[in-house]
Amino acid sequence: MRTNCIYPGTFDPITNGHLDVIKRALRIFDNVIVAVAKSDNKKPFFELDKRVEMVKEATKSLENIEVIAFENLLVDFAKSQDTCFVIRGLRAVSDFEYELQLGYANRSLWDKFETIYLMPTIKYSFISSSIVRSIFEHGGDISHLVPKEILPFLEDKKC
Repeated sequence: MRTNCIYPGTFDPITNGHLDVIKRALRIFDNVIVAVAKSDNKKPFFELDKRVEMVKEATKSLENIEVIAFENLLVDFAKSQDTCFVIRGLRAVSDFEYELQLGYANRSLWDKFETIYLMPTIKYSFISSSIVRSIFEHGGDISHLVPKEILPFLEDKKC
């Protein structure tokens, strides 16, 4: 039996920390569905279709990855993908409190829903998309924070 999991996020943009979690999830699960959330309430820097394209580019060298956009409840999306496993990354204690609440909320909607928390490798533990965007918007070097495939997308935003 093939086991799938979902790794949801806004990925605005995808970072090396995200990529690290994806690679580590592949060591546990046969397939990882990277679910790119619409998340209009976050006012994304990139449009949904561009974020999907970036994730596809960043993961093109990996096998058993599927990238899908979604805009419904994560629990409903998981059911539609025939999986009950969701991966979430934890960088710090502050992430844990929020993620714990999300996990409980999702579990209250579907009792088969399982959230698995993975910590990124220590060298990526401080990276977030919002930090990347902030450094980028102020002209800083982000090449060590994002997959190289993402840099052209960011450069296009400068224009």
